[in-house]
Amino acid sequence: MPDQPAPEIELLRTAYAAFNARDIDAALALMTPDVAWPRAFKGGFVHGSEEVRAYWTEQWSEINGQVEPVAFHLEEGGRILVDVHQVVHDLAGAILADEHVGHRFTIEHGLIQGMEVCLLPSSGLGA
Repeated sequence: MPDQPAPEIELLRTAYAAFNARDIDAALALMTPDVAWPRAFKGGFVHGSEEVRAYWTEQWSEINGQVEPVAFHLEEGGRILVDVHQVVHDLAGAILADEHVGHRFTIEHGLIQGMEVCLLPSSGLGA
């Protein structure tokens, strides 16, 4: 592993930290104004900073999710697949999900342009 992670990986680590801290402004500052973001728990996508803000605000009023990046995989076309350990609780604290999911990011000019939830390659899952 290189001494200095790629700037894109640092960008994504910072974005995950902001999301987990519920710092919407810090997270949105790392995205393009027309970012495309999945409504993972509702379906479809939202577009643009204000739609992401509204979606996250709604999501956090219903569930409490924490996402920790485990591994970063550089892909063709400048995309990055992140193996994410996701733990989701309801507001009473009961676990709704504890799983690994894939987040595929598109980075444009040093900012997150889009993210999609995807399956991880089976080789990426281990005991």
